[in-house]
Amino acid sequence: MPKTTRRKFLAATAAASGAALASPAIAQANPEIKWRMPLFVPRPFDVLWNEAGEFTKRVAEATDGKFQIQRFAAGEIVPGGPAVLDAVEAGTVECGNTLSYYSVGKDPTYAFGSTLPFGMNTRLQQAWYLRGGGGELCEEFFNSKNVTAIVMGNSTTQMGGWFRKEIKSLGDLKGLKMRIPGLAGRVVAKLGVIPQQIAPGEIYPALERGTIDAAEWAASHDDERLGFVKVAPYYYSPGWWEPNAMTHLFVNLGVWNALPAHYKAIVRSAAEAVNQTVIANYDVVNPLAMRRLVASGAQLRFFSAEIMNAAYDASFALYDEIAKENPRFAKIYAHWKKFLDESELYMRVADNYYENFIWSRRSKG
Repeated sequence: MPKTTRRKFLAATAAASGAALASPAIAQANPEIKWRMPLFVPRPFDVLWNEAGEFTKRVAEATDGKFQIQRFAAGEIVPGGPAVLDAVEAGTVECGNTLSYYSVGKDPTYAFGSTLPFGMNTRLQQAWYLRGGGGELCEEFFNSKNVTAIVMGNSTTQMGGWFRKEIKSLGDLKGLKMRIPGLAGRVVAKLGVIPQQIAPGEIYPALERGTIDAAEWAASHDDERLGFVKVAPYYYSPGWWEPNAMTHLFVNLGVWNALPAHYKAIVRSAAEAVNQTVIANYDVVNPLAMRRLVASGAQLRFFSAEIMNAAYDASFALYDEIAKENPRFAKIYAHWKKFLDESELYMRVADNYYENFIWSRRSKG
């Protein structure tokens, strides 16, 4: 065989061999993986349900369909509330999308992953958690609970709940039975409220029967889904116990550590993208829902300065109490409080003055 022909033959053989080796290498680099992801909300809560679907779609598309994550609404394979995170920590499911503060009954430190009464608004929570050092502190805590946490949404500042009667003073709160979870329940208990822990599907009948006198759930779009306006017409603002409501994708730590590095990057990128669209989506739908609620008979009210001041004092007194007996809470709280104090100065100077002026001016036409 002439030298030129031999060289062409060897080159063709090498190319064919390389192609044969490349195919299984790619297959090995993209293993087939299936996860289950329960959510803390039922299907009717369309923003969070649909955005979770967007997350699973992004992961599947980036891996040529090899990495499939199936979402489940609350109650389908895991109850909502703290049960979602419990299941992820135990390894019953691979991952879950929920609010960490549902688990404050086990440890108040869980609250920092979502929100604290009179804490940061959505923008500041994102800043503290993603770039201000808060995420690293929370991740250390979550790792100790056998999970890793990736931010995947925020339903923004919440409303102050639905009441069967007007609340004009602190005296009106005495003996009031209210559905309100987490640290907020401990705060309002200091004001004389009797906090109740009730699952979403049970809130409406409890209000209708008068078993409870009031209930908080979320902001207007999600509140509308539960129909509270029909049985508790007084709709209060603000939801000082949830100035933001950050959610996470929680992944069992063992499952996460076994994931290929590029799959981890894909999961993080998909969650980060959805984090932004969840916030944008709520800022679109909440104003529209509030208008519909008012048209349906909701009577908007604001908590009085007396109630707000008493709740503020009770909140920070509670944090000081918890910090004295819980070192993990104390460690994150000191960092969280310092960031809150320092970052709010800019927002008071810039955002707050602008917003107060422009809203006052526009309300006059």
